[in-house]
Amino acid sequence: MHNNNLHLWQHSHTFGQELKRPGELPTLIVIAITGTMMAVEIVSGILFGSMALLADGLHMASHAAALSINAFAYAYARRHARNTEFSFGTGKVNALGGFSGAVLLVVFALLMAWESLGRLIRPVEIVFNQAIFVAVLGLVVNGVCMFILQVDDHHHDHEDHDHHHTHHHDHNLKSAYLHVMADALTSVLAIAALLSAKYFGFIWMDPAMGIVGAILVARWSVGLLRGTSGVLLDRQGPESIRRKIIESIERDNDSLVGDLHLWSVGPNIYAVIIVVVAHKPSTQEEYKARIPKNLGLEHISIEVHECAASGTEQKPAWTPPAA
Repeated sequence: MHNNNLHLWQHSHTFGQELKRPGELPTLIVIAITGTMMAVEIVSGILFGSMALLADGLHMASHAAALSINAFAYAYARRHARNTEFSFGTGKVNALGGFSGAVLLVVFALLMAWESLGRLIRPVEIVFNQAIFVAVLGLVVNGVCMFILQVDDHHHDHEDHDHHHTHHHDHNLKSAYLHVMADALTSVLAIAALLSAKYFGFIWMDPAMGIVGAILVARWSVGLLRGTSGVLLDRQGPESIRRKIIESIERDNDSLVGDLHLWSVGPNIYAVIIVVVAHKPSTQEEYKARIPKNLGLEHISIEVHECAASGTEQKPAWTPPAA
């Protein structure tokens, strides 16, 4: 007789990727503002001869590009969330976008450093008043963007508290806030360099700050490359989560986690495969119930094996892989 409840065992692998992220709208607003100011600073840096201003503009461009890629990745992931061609959903699209953006940022940083070194050797005339005005304007714009992101971040933190932390914290929003903060720092450096060049004759300060800006972009890019490549290559998930899983499974002092694979399938979303060996094993459902619910585990597969009693000739049901 056909069991109509069989379909209940089927499940999708969307992992919430079909939902619109709460931080997307403020991030898009910040991208628009930052992109406009970026264009103003780059054009002004070229016209007024300021390498520090150009570096600030390129630094803003690097973050605007990265945030734009992330925004596109979220939209693409949402549109294709139910596409069964993606084995574990579309969460890694965001990591792929971040990796691609980071490669471009490294190229930007090298170009900025090369141009700045050239300006150190062969200084060019700087139109100070206009350049300083644009740099100050850039700092104000960064302050406005920080305010927008901070208010929205606090708003959603409050929502998380009201709903007993059932919502994941929007790390993309936090990342955007940190990017804008870094842009504000390079704006301050640009202003300092231009003022030093204008009032103290330290013309070298302008290209020097261009080099500093290039280093900041490069360091941020390398960090992004390291983080996103780990996701794309299925690097083991956070050690803290793995430890909590093992402790929860082994708490009866009879069960042992023989093998564990934890990997990211999206922002703060993980899948895990666990092999449990025990003398008196519990059911898969019982082991799954032991695992804390707040670890971001959206896909849990548990394989249970009974360990043969010592002194018998019976072979164990599960053989550990060779080292």
